[in-house]
Amino acid sequence: MPVRVLIADDHRLMREGTAALFAADERIEVIGLAADGAEALALADRRGPDVVLLDLNMPGVDGLTACARLRARGGPEVLILTVSEQEPDLYAALRVGAAGYLIKDMPPAELVEAVLAVARGEPRIAPALASRMLADLGRGAPAVDDPLARLSEREREVLALLAEGLRNREIAARLTISEPTVKTHVRHVLEKLRIRNRAEAAAFAARHLD
Repeated sequence: MPVRVLIADDHRLMREGTAALFAADERIEVIGLAADGAEALALADRRGPDVVLLDLNMPGVDGLTACARLRARGGPEVLILTVSEQEPDLYAALRVGAAGYLIKDMPPAELVEAVLAVARGEPRIAPALASRMLADLGRGAPAVDDPLARLSEREREVLALLAEGLRNREIAARLTISEPTVKTHVRHVLEKLRIRNRAEAAAFAARHLD
């Protein structure tokens, strides 16, 4: 019986390309495509997948939140597929119950095998991240309960500038990056910290940043 998979990614090309990859393998059946975490949760309730493949950063309900909700109600196994190679994102995903964490540039055949493995109850972590995680454990892993641990170094810089009340254009000039890049970083900061707007981000920074 094929493994029933639900794919959630806010990039249409990515989710449809992944679905096409799985469709070529008789061991996997794609039973739904979702553009964000909220849609993934609704489809999972209706269709009962064995594995949910989640992007980490999606609008609205992000991958971490969707994973936590799925696992809290005894739902399907969750495999995170993301561009983020940040250890804090890996630790946060594992903490909320993800069975695997993979990077989007992995070979397609390995993604297929990872989905099958997760369905069997075998965890799968991107090899480079697994090596770094073992190294972290050897010297004491970062405190995953620290909200700032979820942010990359650049995202922390953006958070600090939000605390100064700077606009995106001003942040872009300060960091010598493009304004669209700043917008992306701001979105990730809000999603990872589970806060709603820039004002809350500034208040959070005042409490947590030195």
